[in-house]
Amino acid sequence: MKVVVAGGGIGGLTTALALHTAGIEVTLFEAVPEIRPLGVGINLLPHAVRELTELGLADRLAATAIETKELIYANRHGQEIWREPRGRDAGYRWPQYSIHRGRLQMILYEAACERLGRARIRTDRRLAEFEQDGQRVSARFVDRSGQSETVEADLLVAADGIHSAVRAAFHPDEGPPKWNGRILWRAVSEADPFLSGRSMVMAGHQSQKFVCYPICRETAARGRSLVNWIAELTVPERRFASREDWNRPGDPADFLPQFESWDFGWLRAPDLIRSAAAVWEFPMVDRDPLERWTHGRVTLLGDAAHPMYPIGSNGASQAILDARVLAWHLATAGDADAALAAYEADRRPATSRIVLANRGNGPEQSMQLVEERAPGGFADIHDVVSRAELEAIAAGYKRVAGFDVEQLNARASFNIGGHDHI
Repeated sequence: MKVVVAGGGIGGLTTALALHTAGIEVTLFEAVPEIRPLGVGINLLPHAVRELTELGLADRLAATAIETKELIYANRHGQEIWREPRGRDAGYRWPQYSIHRGRLQMILYEAACERLGRARIRTDRRLAEFEQDGQRVSARFVDRSGQSETVEADLLVAADGIHSAVRAAFHPDEGPPKWNGRILWRAVSEADPFLSGRSMVMAGHQSQKFVCYPICRETAARGRSLVNWIAELTVPERRFASREDWNRPGDPADFLPQFESWDFGWLRAPDLIRSAAAVWEFPMVDRDPLERWTHGRVTLLGDAAHPMYPIGSNGASQAILDARVLAWHLATAGDADAALAAYEADRRPATSRIVLANRGNGPEQSMQLVEERAPGGFADIHDVVSRAELEAIAAGYKRVAGFDVEQLNARASFNIGGHDHI
């Protein structure tokens, strides 16, 4: 079997590694001329870390990432709403990691070059068109100079992001991503460690929120903290470019005034914002879940299949799960068509539920409830919301997103290539 992957992001690179590990010939094509460590921080939930561990990447992740100890929700006054342990501190067999997105991408890219060979990772190749005859797919890629290259394979996997050309070909009338009226500003800042030094904090509510967590083990070893932070606001109108780009510069003047008073003592949001060397802005968008991902021998994966709001730390994690499940079914099913059907049956309903849950604030419902019930603050959180209600919100989202601790620890492995480190 020969597989072509379109897209060299986290989902595409993980797919290439997983397919290679399964003994499937794979070539990856990426539109940019050079894969570089762009972006800011992300979280990898334990179910995603498990899959990367089984791909033999545990040591590389541990060398750079921060093992997240706890997650804390607070209101806009800095009062604690909910605190829960995370990763191995919560009983998982795998950690939760906070990591620079670019560093994660380079870990995947370097591993793919080592294992597949650099010739199998083709950059400066934008997917221009594809066609299929039921058994084979022909895909044409174009470089910056206009030169084209056509390849044939048994399967085309579209991991080409929220603006997927393949998704657009199957759904030409879908239109642009859906914007919910909120803007994210993202950056990294070096600062003194806060709380445990491995804490993840979310403060505010759905119309104004600040999220931060440390992402660099090397910085922590120096007694400092490289903090990834996100400032989010509901804005009155869309004042931004139509295409969403994680690398569009942002201006702190657009949001810092609204966060000037968010100095909680234990966390100083204004200081973090001011100390950032660069800020990026991004409209909070997703797309409606699809009724199908697979058309013949072409299927979608990651943000091409299920772009979701960045709530609950799920975007990259779900793409990694897609990759591993797809590779598992291609390696174990009787034929490619059966494998694609099984992949979609496993992953499409699961990710559709997360997309819809994130539209309802996902696990951050507790923050919104407190804002609605006690906008001026509280003396005792349990006068506002019961512990049982808070526990139900947290546990319910873990089940929806597939990282309930007992279920994940007991789940059978997707390991099919000898990198069993669990």
